[in-house]
Amino acid sequence: MITQDYINDLNTVSERHGLNELWRQLPVLGICGSSGAGKTTLIEALIPEFLDRGFRVAVIKHDARNVRVDQAGKDSDRLYRAGADVWVTGDEMFGRRHRQTDLKMLLVDLCSSYDLILVEGHGDTPVPKIWLLGTVHREPPPGTDDIVNVLSREQADAHIVLDWIMDWIERRWRAVPVWGCVLIGGKSRRMGRPKHLIERGGRTWIELAVAQLEPQVEQVVIAGGGDLPPALGHVSRLPDIPGLAGPLSGVLSVLRWHPYVSWLVTACDQPDIRPEALEWLLDSRHPGVWATLPDLGEGGRIEPLLAHYDFRCRDYIEAIAASGQLRLSLIAGRHGIMTPRPPSHLHGSWRNMNTPEDTLPHNR
Repeated sequence: MITQDYINDLNTVSERHGLNELWRQLPVLGICGSSGAGKTTLIEALIPEFLDRGFRVAVIKHDARNVRVDQAGKDSDRLYRAGADVWVTGDEMFGRRHRQTDLKMLLVDLCSSYDLILVEGHGDTPVPKIWLLGTVHREPPPGTDDIVNVLSREQADAHIVLDWIMDWIERRWRAVPVWGCVLIGGKSRRMGRPKHLIERGGRTWIELAVAQLEPQVEQVVIAGGGDLPPALGHVSRLPDIPGLAGPLSGVLSVLRWHPYVSWLVTACDQPDIRPEALEWLLDSRHPGVWATLPDLGEGGRIEPLLAHYDFRCRDYIEAIAASGQLRLSLIAGRHGIMTPRPPSHLHGSWRNMNTPEDTLPHNR
């Protein structure tokens, strides 16, 4: 559903990066062609293949007219004709909305909930598109834009197209920028002082964390309250969300602030992060992966910090925040949430330091 928060987020991203730049990263693909070219048949054959791979797939029928999804005189139809958008729920769900946004905005919204959006449409569909020639045409109509592949009737075999789309969606998925977030704050009662300002080798822990992230990401953001060393004056800062506490507040803050990038999130009290651990997390990014929270194999403990969060997992975290439980690890087990075990020699990167004794060399 397009909420005011979503509109505000999208406006922010449009201003900061441009909708066209965002558009080049999203897994939206048109299956287009003239009437009788086999668009619906191909899409129908592809959907089970994507579902078998764990994808969530949505299909948009573009340029639809006179669609009949309700019956005249039924309560839902009467409410719709009175001017309301209507959603009917139960074992199945359908919705009828009066058009409030253009197709591009709708597709951007849907990409927060699906791994792949297929658009069945015509030449003016404003998306990258596979063009099916059918049996009549030898080439797409003049002036048709954004064609990324042209297939004859013989070439439009579902398995051939599936392989092509899997390669295409992998590239789109990897095109989503990765930003880094370091969480600071907390009372640090056991440590006795702000953790992020503890020094090692002449630099504070927060400086070390930023230095580890910067080579791996496009930009680093610090989330949370507290003083910072002057050397980090170039780094963007975000406050925690009022009314929320703990790491969930910082993670949700960055997901709301820039809702269409992937995030590598760490905490300031993990000063032993190795570059290989960050590379391992980045390698986990594949179509269908919405977050990677490592499992260190210690009683099933999932690590929500030094983890990867794709923008698609935001609704999960919003739901946890709304429930009042405030534990990021509660997203484990949901669609797209991976909990792989990192190589044992990297486990030290996930070690939190909470007491002065933890910082001693023989305890690290």
